[in-house]
Amino acid sequence: MAKQRKRVDLRTRVESDDVVERGRALRAQVPIDAHDHASEGGSRPDVLDFVDASNAGRLPHLIPMRIGRMIASPFAFFRGAAGLMAADLADSPASGLTAQLCGDAHAANFGLYGSPDGQIVMDINDFDETIPGPWEWDLKRLAASLVLAGREGGVSESGCVEAAEDAVKSYRRTIRGLAEVPFLRAWNALPDESVLERVKADELLDDFAKAAKKARRNTSAKVAAKWTEHLDDHETGISSRRFVEDPPILTSVDESVAGAVVDGLERYADTLRESRRNLIARYSVADVAFRIVGTGSVGLRSYVALMLGNADEVLVLQLKQAQPSSLAPFLSSRFTGPTPRHEGKRIVHGARLVQTETDIMLGWTTIDGMPFIVRQFRNLKGDIDPTALERDHLDDYGRLAGALLARAHSRSLDPRELSGYFEDDSDLDEVIGRYAVRYADRTEADHETLVAAVRSGRVAATDED
Repeated sequence: MAKQRKRVDLRTRVESDDVVERGRALRAQVPIDAHDHASEGGSRPDVLDFVDASNAGRLPHLIPMRIGRMIASPFAFFRGAAGLMAADLADSPASGLTAQLCGDAHAANFGLYGSPDGQIVMDINDFDETIPGPWEWDLKRLAASLVLAGREGGVSESGCVEAAEDAVKSYRRTIRGLAEVPFLRAWNALPDESVLERVKADELLDDFAKAAKKARRNTSAKVAAKWTEHLDDHETGISSRRFVEDPPILTSVDESVAGAVVDGLERYADTLRESRRNLIARYSVADVAFRIVGTGSVGLRSYVALMLGNADEVLVLQLKQAQPSSLAPFLSSRFTGPTPRHEGKRIVHGARLVQTETDIMLGWTTIDGMPFIVRQFRNLKGDIDPTALERDHLDDYGRLAGALLARAHSRSLDPRELSGYFEDDSDLDEVIGRYAVRYADRTEADHETLVAAVRSGRVAATDED
């Protein structure tokens, strides 16, 4: 049975002071220093057992490539181990306030992309693990990732800690700011370049400008120019395109798979808003290929569809297999509700709730009985690599990411209530900073366990080249 939505009450007025007071009351039950807890949780599985379980449902021949990417560094391992951290957080103290989580809020999952009007914004850009849960989980994952990213980039330990603490500080301050402005202003705040000034991240201005310049070049037309070739039918005079293989990353598919993908795209059109359904109906599919993406996504079925539009126009869509959130087994039903009927729909709804602006082509479908999400491929996308940042830049990046995470959470969690829980107390910064260091140490040990298993031959790993 479908979950019934809670009826909206527009008759009862609740004063802001009363909402803030509810947050203060939660602080008495779960004090700030409770978040300075052990890095390991009672639900933690053996590291190699976790990795093996996380490979379930993936294409077997690609699993060694996934392992190869995960052993590259502790930060890379962390990127593929959201479920392991969820197991560690399962028994940790939580204030009781629920947000729509990104679910994998590590530092590299904040990126640039284009809004529907072509503006470059920066926001959370990965929602495979999205699910309702304690806001603390996302914030702790972000803080730990900043320590790991800084260590990989050669930043001093004090610099890594400063970046983690400043992310928490920025999160707190942004929540407080959003709690004090009109609802519509908070809801519609676009995370564009101006956010850098608001969070005092001036050192990132050049990094943002370079990433934005690159993002503006990341279009379907560029993908088509690089990965496709023209096909001319001299008898009919009809021109078309097809993908050019680039193994192992981009490979062709047989006709039956291509047909199933096109069928899936036709069903996907029904998940778009009516006007956008009319838009996608104007395109036709010229070719379908298999493309490997990401670190945590390696081994999942992922396709790109080459769509032909008006005259020489091309549109490249990505269809990526959707699995259950790896956080779900460690969250009680009071957070998550009933099991989602469609994992692609879960991801899309989570993204629409968290992001200020979502891809107008974002939707979901089913292919051969498996759920998928569909979105534009490289839609003006760019990124700032946190592992390549110097100390001052990493610190600014932490403040930026903390603010973006706070804005994202505020769309599902009332910032007034959370601001009451914080009550302008700065202790949380150091508390989660200490936890982040311990969890980074734990991740380095987990990474070494996997590396040792690869060296001994117990676990297979390959280099994609």
